Amino acid sequence: MDVKKIKGIIFDYGGTIDTGGDHWSEVIWAAWQQAGVKVDKEVFREVYVYAERELARTLHILPHHNFHDLLDIKMQIELQRLAELGQFPPEQVEPTAKRVAEICYASAKASVERAKSVLDVLAKRYPMVLVSNFYGNVETVLKDFGIDGYFKKIIESAVVGVRKPDPKIFTLGVEALGFKPEEVLVFGDSYSKDIIPAEKAGCQVMWIKGKGWTKEEDDTFHPNIIRSLDEGLGVLLDA
Repeated sequence: MDVKKIKGIIFDYGGTIDTGGDHWSEVIWAAWQQAGVKVDKEVFREVYVYAERELARTLHILPHHNFHDLLDIKMQIELQRLAELGQFPPEQVEPTAKRVAEICYASAKASVERAKSVLDVLAKRYPMVLVSNFYGNVETVLKDFGIDGYFKKIIESAVVGVRKPDPKIFTLGVEALGFKPEEVLVFGDSYSKDIIPAEKAGCQVMWIKGKGWTKEEDDTFHPNIIRSLDEGLGVLLDA
């Protein structure tokens, strides 16, 4: 990585800013356990994927929904599916979904608060763009957490019609910054959806690596791995 070339930054959102590198499934799994939802993790993963596909094919999330709203809707879908599989009491779906959503929202808010100190410093040094696979409400989410002002443009998959891992979505971010791809640094948490396509788009990368979705990703090496945004900031400031 050639830090001295960097003139602008692209941030991923989910998993990068709001969990500190962990895949969101790990955050939700921990919240299920805290809320007393006792199932095998493979069943949880099946339900997690079901909910993601349901959110992709049906318009549940609207532009005015903040992150707490999103989590509440998503947890209702997950736990309703678990009840349909006969592994959770139907009468407990709604109250437990609300409890899990509260736990996850508190976790995300804490992660975003930690990220703000890094965003504060970087925004004074570099123009920044957000590039995210999201449901059409990411601007509302950013405003709710008070971080929308850090980004000169927000490029959201549901709005632009391009999704990661297509490198074109990162090219849109590069174009929004107005620099050459090699002058742009991408922060992302997913090797397959952030790091590989960003490099294909010609960008430099930092991989904030936490608990991933697959063992293969957990075992993957990359020379620009960081364990926190603070560590990434240190790399940039030390150059």
